Amino acid sequence: MGSFTKALVVSLFVGFLAVKWTSPSFNAESLRGARVLVTGASTGIGEQLAYHYAKSGAQIVITARREAMLQQVVEKCMDLGAQKALYITADMGNVLDPERVVDFALEKLGGLDYLVVNHIGPSPFTMWEGDVEHIRWLMQVNFYSHVQMAWRAFDSLEQSKGSLIVVSSLLGKQSSPFVAPYSSTKHTLNGFFGSLYHELSIKKSNISITICTLGLIDTEAAMEKVRNIAMLPAYPATDAALNIITAGATRQPELYYPWFTYIMNKKQWQRAEVLSKNLTTTVPRNICSLSPYHCSF
Repeated sequence: MGSFTKALVVSLFVGFLAVKWTSPSFNAESLRGARVLVTGASTGIGEQLAYHYAKSGAQIVITARREAMLQQVVEKCMDLGAQKALYITADMGNVLDPERVVDFALEKLGGLDYLVVNHIGPSPFTMWEGDVEHIRWLMQVNFYSHVQMAWRAFDSLEQSKGSLIVVSSLLGKQSSPFVAPYSSTKHTLNGFFGSLYHELSIKKSNISITICTLGLIDTEAAMEKVRNIAMLPAYPATDAALNIITAGATRQPELYYPWFTYIMNKKQWQRAEVLSKNLTTTVPRNICSLSPYHCSF
């Protein structure tokens, strides 16, 4: 690493710390009674989001496809101190379900203070072989459904001066092999809500948007994809969830977790070019030791 690169990395790190230190402080009590809708909440980050909101005494609606798991999460949320915890099953690949979920939350909670769109659809970690229908379906789950839910909730969020929290990935900032469908949906997600953030600012809207860029998190889905491949540790879903909640509650426009994803995004490492020159059509076992956050899901 040359002296210029070192200086750039250090300056970016210092800038990141400066932003963190000057960010508004987070008071968990501010969430007491807050009306929250969390998607993708049967497992992983979404489940941990529900538990953190519950500990703060929020009113929560959660959604995912698997009813039995949602029931368990709701029961635990009540045990942890949620004022109210409800669930609704939904398939975000069905174009009617995203708006139906928001309508349910609005009816049961009387409005929304936080909408956390966290759900994603499964996608193989492999070379793309021309499956266009999979990309169409994945765009519905990972992008269009987010837009549908946001628009449906906007009137309520505007009235409550609420927050829209969009959970995304470092793969929505950088390109990588083996994740073309997934990465394309996350780039689209970031582009749309990044633009919408500016439009709401121009209109002086009461709604805040927080876009969360995550690295490798130790969810079951992520670990299944990188098993026997990843050589570096994943970061805990419960910690990621708390950082997401804090960023949304303090109305931060962006979150990078873990912290060095900020530097990885600002410094264009050109990993994809290096990998494409050295890899065959077989995914190597040590790909994540070369580029661990290309394995973020």
